[in-house]
Amino acid sequence: MSEAQHRVVSPLIGTVARILVGPGDEVHAGDEVVVIESMKMEHPVTAGCDGIIAAVGVAEGETVSAGQILLSVEPGVVGSAATADRGATHTGERSDLTRWRERRDLTLDTARPDAVARRAAKGQRTARANIADLVDEGSFVEYGTFAIAAQRRRRGLDDLIRNTPADGLVGGLATIGRETFGEDASRVAVASYDYTVLAGTQGQLNHRKKDRLFTVAEHLRLPFVLFAEGGGGRPGDTDAIGVAGLDCMAFALFARLSGLVPLVGITSGYCFAGNAALLGCCDVIIATENSNIGMAGPAMIEGGGLGTVAPTDIGPIDVQVGNGVVDVRVTDEAEAVRVAKKYLAFFQGPSRDWRRHEDSVLRDVVPEQRTRVYDVRRAVEGLADIDSTLELRPEFGIGVLTVLARMEGRPVGIIANNPAHLGGAIDSNAADKASRFMQLCDAFDLPIVSLCDTPGFMVGPDAEKSAQVRHFGRMFVTAASIEVPWVTVVLRKGYGLGAQAMAGGSFHGNAMTVSWPTGEFGGMGLEGSVRLGYRRELDAEPTEQARADLEARLIAAAYERGGALNMASHNEIDDVIDPADTRARILSVIGSPRDWRLHPQKKRPMIDAW
Repeated sequence: MSEAQHRVVSPLIGTVARILVGPGDEVHAGDEVVVIESMKMEHPVTAGCDGIIAAVGVAEGETVSAGQILLSVEPGVVGSAATADRGATHTGERSDLTRWRERRDLTLDTARPDAVARRAAKGQRTARANIADLVDEGSFVEYGTFAIAAQRRRRGLDDLIRNTPADGLVGGLATIGRETFGEDASRVAVASYDYTVLAGTQGQLNHRKKDRLFTVAEHLRLPFVLFAEGGGGRPGDTDAIGVAGLDCMAFALFARLSGLVPLVGITSGYCFAGNAALLGCCDVIIATENSNIGMAGPAMIEGGGLGTVAPTDIGPIDVQVGNGVVDVRVTDEAEAVRVAKKYLAFFQGPSRDWRRHEDSVLRDVVPEQRTRVYDVRRAVEGLADIDSTLELRPEFGIGVLTVLARMEGRPVGIIANNPAHLGGAIDSNAADKASRFMQLCDAFDLPIVSLCDTPGFMVGPDAEKSAQVRHFGRMFVTAASIEVPWVTVVLRKGYGLGAQAMAGGSFHGNAMTVSWPTGEFGGMGLEGSVRLGYRRELDAEPTEQARADLEARLIAAAYERGGALNMASHNEIDDVIDPADTRARILSVIGSPRDWRLHPQKKRPMIDAW
């Protein structure tokens, strides 16, 4: 071998798998000339210069060491045409990419037009269509795309690939409202059962997919949106090892997210058993008019010996709205998605794009005649930015309103007594509703604005049958645990323990308690306090007219004594304000928005499911 010849050496120890050239062959710099196999991997060795192969020093199957000479090249000018297919670049799509694309396309809605048409005929959308509408375009990163039902022992692979895509659950990470709130604030996890696949049932692999997503959401601290439509557990999977599957972690993992990240549940159609159990863990449930929600479907009910029932008889929307299971009732899935976006936005940060009502509109909310009823929603809407409010559970516990809103772009939670129901008295359902709303606001750093107009807690023998003692106690113990700013505005009545509960336990137990000039206060209703406290004097009057006159004078004096200005003169409330100044007073107390994601751990162990 002359000194002028170029030596091609082995870069590592291995076995000569193929020799691609022989003596006299022309090569170009970069052509593959030998392939070395080492640790089951092929390593191509290339010519280092243009020229002609002078000699080959090894044979196929020979073991070589690093640095060993494989062949030599006589440098020189060679023709431009390739002399062998050595490392040529193939045109067209690679076979592995083609196979991936064909398999991926089978997971898309376009692969199952009949299933899509059946959904459309019912006025519903596919899982992928709902997710596409919910998230920012192009942001969805799917997990578990190629999963199929665990039924290989009873069905062919091609059948499962074509008819059980994603094992009936589409899920992944995405952003919602990225342009408004930025990349970090808009990131979410989302999962949707696919009713076109085995009725949206919970299969072995889609449980594993959910578990993975729940764990990722916990690790990355991402809000979770769950489209829960489906029939519960799937008995038809054959590939699992085990008996009952009660070691499934999905319910524990999802419940662990409560209080850590906002949880949004959406359902339409049938949502039974395990699907409903996950839905019930969510902070808010948004349901369409055609929803039926129940902890068991018809088969389980019949199997339990409880008779034969139609699925439409189980938990229809009117029932689940009236009993408080559903927070927001919507017409269809499109509206459900719009509401979900609006709801999530309250936990994504302040909005720069807001419009507000004139402050003066608040002056006419409460009538001058103190016994005339009014719509407290006018006060809520007047305080909030235009079109910013979202009322939760409006048909349950109607003595109290619970509303998410924005004030000059800042998210807040509003609790308001409803004087159009029981005069604003708080009953058991209203207490539960308010208590859970407090937890929601506190967990995710939303200041609480309480609009108080209540004669107190509901009373009477019939009322006590609803376990009021415990339900009312819940308001106090929950309020005592709240860390976010709490501002109470007394619109008119501020009586007794109910008024204290609306102020976080005490008029001095919150960040501020102010009253409009229409405010009136007392340890109990003033008429009742006069009749009880002055019974002896009233009974001593000689005639009914004299008794009535004395009672009227005593009540008038009580109202003067319990008026807002007199309360403020004794420093029992912080101030009496012009209703037009209400928004400014609230904003001066609640300060700058806080970000719940910055807390090192949960503020609350969980948010009550009820």
